[in-house]
Amino acid sequence: MDQSPPSGRSYVSVLSSFPPSVGQDVAVAVVKPLGVSLGNSDTCSPLLTDKQVKWTMEVLCYGLSLPLDCDTVKHCVDVYTDWLMSLVSQRDSIPPPIIREPNMYVQKILRHLHNLFEFRSDQYSLVYLSLCQQVLRAVQSMARKSTLMTRDTWETLIHFLLRINHSILAPPTTAGAISKQLSQLSMEVLLEVWLLSCARCFPSRSLWQTCRQMVSSWRHQPVVVEQWSRVVAALTSRLLLLSFGPLFPSFTVPEEDAALIPADLDNKRVPQTWFRFLHMLRNPADLSRLLVDSSSPLAQEEMLRGGDAQLPHIFLTAMRVVGTLVDAFLGLTVINKEPTEQLPSSTGLTTATHFRDRLPSLSVAMTRSPFKDRLPSYGLSRPRSGSAPPTPVNMSLPSIPPSATSPPPHNRRQKTANVSKATGRPVTVHQCVSSSPHHGTSSSFLPPPSSILSSSPRPSLSPLRCNIDSLLHLFGSWLFDAALINTDSSLSERWVAGQAEACGTLCRIFACKKTAEDILPVYLSRFYRVLLQGLQVSEEMRPRLLASVLLNSPGLFCCDLKGVNLLLPPFISALEKVLLDRDLLRFKSFVSLVNLRRASILILLTLVPLPLQFGSVQSEVLLNGQFSDDDVTAGSFLSLRARLIKVLMGALQTETHSTNIQTLLAATLNLVQDSALLEAAGQTQQAQESQNAGSSRSGHSEGTRQTRRASNIQSDPAGILWVQFVCLLTQRLTSHWRNDSAVCFSVLEVLGGLAKVELRVEESEKREAVSAICRYIVFQCSRPPPFHSRDLHSIIVAAFSCLNTWLTQHPTMLDHQACLSEVLEIVELGIAGSKSRQEQEVTCKEEKELNPASQRVKEAAEATLSCVMQVSGACPFAGGSLDEDALIGCCSMSDRQKKFRYFVVDTSVILAMLEHPPGPEQACPALTVLIRGPSGRRAWTLQLHLQPREGRTHTQASDQCSVSSVSLHRALTPEHAAAGPEDAGIPCGVIHESAERVPLVKADRSIPALHEAVDGEMQQQVEGLRATLRRQTQVEARPRVNSQSVVMTTCRPPAPANHFQTARLFLSHLGLLTPETLKDPGTRGVPAQLVSLDSSLPGFSEDLRHLDQLPSTNRDSAFIFYMRAGQRTADEILKNVASSCSVSSHFLDFLSTLGWPAEAGHPQPDRTRTHNAEFLTALGESGGGVFDGEKFVLMYADALTRITFIVPSSSSHTHWSSSQDESQQEPASRPRRKSETSRGEAMKSSHSVSSFVIVWVELLEDVESFPVSKLLAEETTDALSSSSKVQLLFIHPLKTGLYQIGFHGNSTSKFSLVVPLVNGSVVSKRSLGILVRETLINCFLRRRLESDSAPPPHIKRKHMISDIILRYRSHRSEPAFYSALFHNP
Repeated sequence: MDQSPPSGRSYVSVLSSFPPSVGQDVAVAVVKPLGVSLGNSDTCSPLLTDKQVKWTMEVLCYGLSLPLDCDTVKHCVDVYTDWLMSLVSQRDSIPPPIIREPNMYVQKILRHLHNLFEFRSDQYSLVYLSLCQQVLRAVQSMARKSTLMTRDTWETLIHFLLRINHSILAPPTTAGAISKQLSQLSMEVLLEVWLLSCARCFPSRSLWQTCRQMVSSWRHQPVVVEQWSRVVAALTSRLLLLSFGPLFPSFTVPEEDAALIPADLDNKRVPQTWFRFLHMLRNPADLSRLLVDSSSPLAQEEMLRGGDAQLPHIFLTAMRVVGTLVDAFLGLTVINKEPTEQLPSSTGLTTATHFRDRLPSLSVAMTRSPFKDRLPSYGLSRPRSGSAPPTPVNMSLPSIPPSATSPPPHNRRQKTANVSKATGRPVTVHQCVSSSPHHGTSSSFLPPPSSILSSSPRPSLSPLRCNIDSLLHLFGSWLFDAALINTDSSLSERWVAGQAEACGTLCRIFACKKTAEDILPVYLSRFYRVLLQGLQVSEEMRPRLLASVLLNSPGLFCCDLKGVNLLLPPFISALEKVLLDRDLLRFKSFVSLVNLRRASILILLTLVPLPLQFGSVQSEVLLNGQFSDDDVTAGSFLSLRARLIKVLMGALQTETHSTNIQTLLAATLNLVQDSALLEAAGQTQQAQESQNAGSSRSGHSEGTRQTRRASNIQSDPAGILWVQFVCLLTQRLTSHWRNDSAVCFSVLEVLGGLAKVELRVEESEKREAVSAICRYIVFQCSRPPPFHSRDLHSIIVAAFSCLNTWLTQHPTMLDHQACLSEVLEIVELGIAGSKSRQEQEVTCKEEKELNPASQRVKEAAEATLSCVMQVSGACPFAGGSLDEDALIGCCSMSDRQKKFRYFVVDTSVILAMLEHPPGPEQACPALTVLIRGPSGRRAWTLQLHLQPREGRTHTQASDQCSVSSVSLHRALTPEHAAAGPEDAGIPCGVIHESAERVPLVKADRSIPALHEAVDGEMQQQVEGLRATLRRQTQVEARPRVNSQSVVMTTCRPPAPANHFQTARLFLSHLGLLTPETLKDPGTRGVPAQLVSLDSSLPGFSEDLRHLDQLPSTNRDSAFIFYMRAGQRTADEILKNVASSCSVSSHFLDFLSTLGWPAEAGHPQPDRTRTHNAEFLTALGESGGGVFDGEKFVLMYADALTRITFIVPSSSSHTHWSSSQDESQQEPASRPRRKSETSRGEAMKSSHSVSSFVIVWVELLEDVESFPVSKLLAEETTDALSSSSKVQLLFIHPLKTGLYQIGFHGNSTSKFSLVVPLVNGSVVSKRSLGILVRETLINCFLRRRLESDSAPPPHIKRKHMISDIILRYRSHRSEPAFYSALFHNP
């Protein structure tokens, strides 16, 4: 009865030879008792011999082909599924022959069961679906649990599954949930059984080839790619762990997918299994050739109607799977967010679609399957509503002279016309272009039309990732074929989504190139061809391709790819297309406009420094964006500068997203600063050349020089660029951006940086910038009370800080009366809360009530007022270390015991007065005043002259005290003259008769009447004085007893006083010796306007010394480390700076641009420049370790801040650790060294807010292994309590002479993006040091604004002064106070 099935056909029963009615009757009669008996556990099988079993199986085989309208088919399925369990367990219902030889009978059963899956008219009914599911589940259970299966049984089982899947999946797709469920289950069982076979009985090569051929014919079914992706992902996760170890970023898949891999699968078989499963689907690009390469559009339409309409979508899904596998090998894991129903309010749109962003991140596991619902639609985000911005500025800048340009400093020999390298490693990261398919039984696995592309930054790449060539050997042919599919067909738009996915994956691969890695030229050439096709911006532009390339290429120009600079023109054209168009109507349906602009801006950051870096270097070919031989042109990099500037300025006007605007602002300061420095270098070179040839120009007149100087102010490209950017930023600060707090912070920081750029610009432009900042402060202070918050007040404080920067950098602006008045009005607004002059009303300041926006705003305005007084010359800072001991010594006073008089004015200024009476060495009495206030300590000297300045001799005019930098001369008394004879005979009581008619003025009332100045305690003394006067009057009125007459004497002026108290005269002239200033205001805790201090109290000198040690400017510090390639430990890093042979010469150049050498513990006068010879002298043979704080530090200081740079070394760490141990053991017996004190103070000033660490890395892959916690724990007394306080700035030198910046700032702050250096910036060597300083200053400023425990320096001094008043206030009565003024201290 056995009949072998023909090839490719099902097993044929002997009953098929009889008429259908006969076979059906036999089947019903035989099968029904067997099926019914299965439900009775006590019934044993009636089949006892092999012949009985075989004959019954022939009947069962025929019964499986009967129609489904009877129960016969169901009984056949029940019997066979029960007998299949003979390989798992023995049951009474299973015939004994089958139990004895289960493998042979199971093989026959599997051949018979194929009849159930043959095509029939009612195969899409629920009954049919239930029967097929029953068979598949039984087969699946048998494969999982059986331990008796032989190789023949495994192969028969695999053949069975291949045949039924072929019968289900090979036909064109038909709609219906039943068909989809059956297709998914059959494919799922096939792949799981295949994996089980790989673990227990590895399939033969012929089976793999058969499977590959069949699967390639099923690729038009969505479920095939879906189930294949699940298995490949699970195998990839296992393979990565085996190949790269546990330190490699994990690629975690869902538990249900990971369970597909058998636990007993040998590790040696995993690579073979993975590789064969990967290629089971063959090249996904073949799907596109089925349609795109067809002979005619008519044939394509026919194929689409024939069931291949889903091929483009399947192609897209397959390319997404490949992209995810590539990400896994690169160490980029995926974060899947939960579904959301509404976007943030800032986007202005809502959506009900589920979205999940691809956020590659190291060591982050996926929470859902990356393939089942892999990349669903992303929330659409568009620019904010509002009026369209003005048209982008059309820049036309004069070109920089060729003499001002220079070849790259890292490679001076690169002067040929062929420029082929760009810059190093990407720190910012690139995301794949993706949206996720639906899974399960949904009608379509495609993303909905609203799905969009996304791009987000990620951390640095794992150094363990595989090489680019190895990755391209695996996936390169698929990706290149998919990215370069034929696009000439009218139906090619259906394939653009998958093509864009392939382009994005290729961009990610090449952007992840390691620092010293080489790539085969064949791969580079094909990749550049892909980019040229994707970057086309002509009428045939494909927005998806362009978006995919831009989203995945932020760091492409930082990878040292050979020939990448040839792509500058097409990339600039693409940036113009994206950044200069606000609406982007052709992109918004499938991509997040915010992310697309952000990626474009990050690319712009890497392109901005290239034109100035390479200058007039000629490139052999620069393609203008089209892949065509006619578009090959020659040109210099400098010719592209104007286009980049236009893109930058236009993007500032069209961009509306806060983060994107801040990134553009960072590029702004980078561009202007680099242009100014390059121009200054060119002018210096020209000046030296002109000095050498000065004899030939000596005949030029001064008028000609002035004319040339004036013309240079207008023609300098950097100056013009500075003016345009300042005007643009100030205009948008006061209009479009004034409501965005984060953007306002960045704009103010950039404006402060632009104020420090050394350029020759018209004074009117500077005053206009200051006026714009003042208007911005007015707007913010004038907001209604509900809008006032801590963030708003922080912005106002930052605006005052920016204003201080402008005033200190350009003090001549205050010579303009209108500018000075406007600044003082803003100061008044900050202190009082309103202006005295508002429209037509004028309010006197003494009549105003102080109602500032907040105490912080008031304090910031007071700091600005102090800044105005300093830069205007009214209250300049003398500097130095003058104190009481120094003043007594330098004044050459013989009496060393003389004391100072101490007074406090307005509870904020301590006056220490030292009187100098006239003597042999000093003809005029003088007064030296030490003024200690919130803004610092200053010294004044005042001299009493009896002649006006114009009438003094030269000797008198120059006879001033040498201890002061400022002399204040006042005529304290009128000039003395001897009485002439005309004075004789003038009665003493004679007053001109018209004197009483002269009206009194305020000066006449400066001395109050006696009854007004007397209080209750002195009333008795006054009454006694009055009684005495009355008695004296009565005595004088009595007639003389004797006859002598009374002789009236004439009045003569008294002789000049030789000794008097100059301190009393000084206080009187300042209007401080009045009853109002000495009276207690009556408010608890608020002293009088003038208070004297008792210097005899213990601790007074120590508190004054402590006050003098408090800085009056911001004191910040930063640590600098050098990390060589491959280093991991702190000891290795600290040893690098011991010798110059261990560090790069460019690192030493960078140190020289940060500041000047200063002895530890000995601050030097403020300056902004350092001399190279001075730096080299201090450096010696070290690699920077001499600036470890033991002997030297690097110092930078200006009028507003002081920065200490410390380069820790291994020796300093040893001394520091030992000193800490000694200080803990003997806290009072050992005095601290100066180096320890200065180092500790510097680190304390830094760590009070946060720690700023600068790391020079040779390999960007080492960033993740930098031992920051260990190094900071060694360099500080206390370990950092929170890693969020550490701000890391990594500097990586590139082969082009540029520097890649990696910035890991404060991620917990809402205003964490600090400019000008952001993560991914590329800067030149010229501006690196300046931009690092600016970033450090801005970071600490933001930290202070966010922290309540870090008040500004002038507030700390103010609080200290208040404490001194409370401790050492002299509680004297008013008479005692006045009496003390007339006596020597």
